[in-house]
Amino acid sequence: MVKLHEMILRDAHQSMLATRMRTEDMLHIAEKLDQVGFFSLEVWGGATFDVSIRYLNQDPWERLNKLKEAIPNTPLQMLERAMNVVAYRNFPDDIVKKFVYLAKKNGCDVFRIFDALNDLRNMETPMEAVKENGGHVQACLSYTISPIHTVDYFVEKFEKLSKMGADSLCIKDMAGMISPKRAYDIVKGCKDAGIKLEINLHSHSTSGMTGMAYQRAIEAGIDILDTAISPISGGTAAPPTESVVAALQGTEWDTNYDLKLLIEIRKYFLDIWEKYRHLHRINALKIDPSVTLHQIPGGMLSNLIFQLEEQGANEKYREILIETARVREELGYPPLVTPTSQVVGVQSVMNVLHGRYKVITKETKDYCKGMYGKSPAPIKPEIMKKVLGPKWRDEVIDCRPSDLLEPMWEKRKSELKDHDVEMTDENIMTYALYPQVGLKFLLGKAKAEFTSDELPLPIDHDLTRGMVRQSFPEHKQIWIETEPPESRSVTAKIPTEFEVEVDGEPFEVKVNPIGGYLVSGTSEEAKVTTKDMEGSVKSNMQGTILSIKVEKGNKIKEGHVIATIEAMKMEQEIKSDVAGEVKKIFVNEGDSVASGDILIQVI
Repeated sequence: MVKLHEMILRDAHQSMLATRMRTEDMLHIAEKLDQVGFFSLEVWGGATFDVSIRYLNQDPWERLNKLKEAIPNTPLQMLERAMNVVAYRNFPDDIVKKFVYLAKKNGCDVFRIFDALNDLRNMETPMEAVKENGGHVQACLSYTISPIHTVDYFVEKFEKLSKMGADSLCIKDMAGMISPKRAYDIVKGCKDAGIKLEINLHSHSTSGMTGMAYQRAIEAGIDILDTAISPISGGTAAPPTESVVAALQGTEWDTNYDLKLLIEIRKYFLDIWEKYRHLHRINALKIDPSVTLHQIPGGMLSNLIFQLEEQGANEKYREILIETARVREELGYPPLVTPTSQVVGVQSVMNVLHGRYKVITKETKDYCKGMYGKSPAPIKPEIMKKVLGPKWRDEVIDCRPSDLLEPMWEKRKSELKDHDVEMTDENIMTYALYPQVGLKFLLGKAKAEFTSDELPLPIDHDLTRGMVRQSFPEHKQIWIETEPPESRSVTAKIPTEFEVEVDGEPFEVKVNPIGGYLVSGTSEEAKVTTKDMEGSVKSNMQGTILSIKVEKGNKIKEGHVIATIEAMKMEQEIKSDVAGEVKKIFVNEGDSVASGDILIQVI
């Protein structure tokens, strides 16, 4: 008998719908999902925490609690990023332990714990915390292809994880690139090594060979497979649940699940798929064997497409995939899974848009310092020099990164008391993990992109623009929109593509604005978007201003850091390309800016 781990409520929509499925659309089908008898249901972790507070204005703790109440019989599972928890950087032990306690308290039963670099030092604390709180530890290794990641590499590390107290093991093929032979060899190698724990294979359909890999894994003795209900499966998501159940019926590996019940569940998610049509992206649906080269996982591919749309760089998609493979090799073959997928992916975007390593994110610097853990292979010295400077060897650490961090819980708790927020442990944890985005959410200032009742969004809705442009290229209502922060009152829409009729014959005309400026808002220093202001220092990305590093009157040199910005979930510095005196500052911390927006004027 083979068991299935069902991912429809987490990884499936993270891979295909940019993690945007709302809690209410999960609860309506919860009872039927609970009747199937899955090994576990994945409902939490990964990007769901971040997206819930950033884009959906929904409390992730409340989601977990409600789902546990609605699904009492099936173990609920979360994806936990070791010392990164559900964020993109390492946290101290006190935060990790408290988070595990709260997750278990609110309904999580199984914790799938992984470290992006397979650095087992980073997995010790969360594994111990889960055991202390009575949870199930599913210890995970991130699968990737490189000269370092051999079959013996995985078998040896799984043996170590078994001795560290794991309750089950998981091969996490987040990019969907595991071959049938490699799947068989790793599973068989673990069984031959005497590993007694159940082994789970997680994969995506991206490469097109995952079904064959699942079959060979079954023949090698796999115990659990990851699948997703069919309407949100395939492509960059997992193989379809119903298909796997049907394929194994009448065999020694029969799941014994009710296929009729699964088809009823499928009907519900067919409607969900249509409701969220504005998030459909053709590239996420297609089989892409090139994943075996660029190795970008499904969730990252889905989000990368949306992030490139935000940056106005859709046409760079293929070039960025090629650059990602190059950057990954230069950085020592890290598996591309959160957060290293974001580190490598965003650095690749920066390289394509601005020149190789001309703009370096804070996260890339931290990775090279060893602040995420030890890279699988040594990082190329020439890259270390570009990223950290000529004395880069003095910057590198060799200890467990979290050993350098001070306890954080009491500090974040004290900070939150200064705000009008209910002081629950869950709220404190949300703030600790995401100080800016979390605080905005807790203060009631976050806004949902949409609610379930509004779906499907109309064809002319701003959020539907990306889907319309890819699916209906003949639809010419394409707009450039500036979206000032909430404190400002002006939003301007400028049409840039027109159909002009001359003597009865239509001509398509595209207009590119090249001069003038748009002032938006009511603040004393209004945000300015322009092409020709003297001494202007502009944002090179769309994002959120995290901090401003200069004041009016400051004398600065070329290359001086004037601000930090969060773009594509990564933090980067914006440097002045001119020297002089800071005359005006046009943005505040927390402001949203577009690529090309002027941040300061230096004369």
